[in-house]
Amino acid sequence: MAQQRTKQNIKAARKRVEIALEKYKMYLLTLPDDMLPKITSSYSIAPPSKTNQFYSSTEAVAIQRIDYEREREEYMQRIQAAVNRCSEMERAIIVQCYMQTEDVYDYEIYNELGISESKFYQLKGKALDKLAVILGFISVEELFNG
Repeated sequence: MAQQRTKQNIKAARKRVEIALEKYKMYLLTLPDDMLPKITSSYSIAPPSKTNQFYSSTEAVAIQRIDYEREREEYMQRIQAAVNRCSEMERAIIVQCYMQTEDVYDYEIYNELGISESKFYQLKGKALDKLAVILGFISVEELFNG
């Protein structure tokens, strides 16, 4: 029973890694439109304020963009550092499967790398397990007790 739960944890950890890598891919794209400043002004009746504070949607968007850029940069560096800790072949598989803006089929990758289909999936699974441990999605003990 515990072994089955551990296998489910490993499978869930692999899925979380794939989601993290998909998020990385999305971060490669440009900022979304909703983070761009509004071009049209909005008029509203507001009582006068006795403080010197004012609201600027342009400043709010600029701050939001800076926060987004910082979060994006930190996230991408964390994922890149984790992937760089994998072996060369595992890294090549992960980069080509998940970290490029162009989607490619698995058979294209293993043909390009000159490895068999079974070896490809073995290395891909091993790489996802390593990334799950590095990113803290699963412990080493859970991985090897499964």
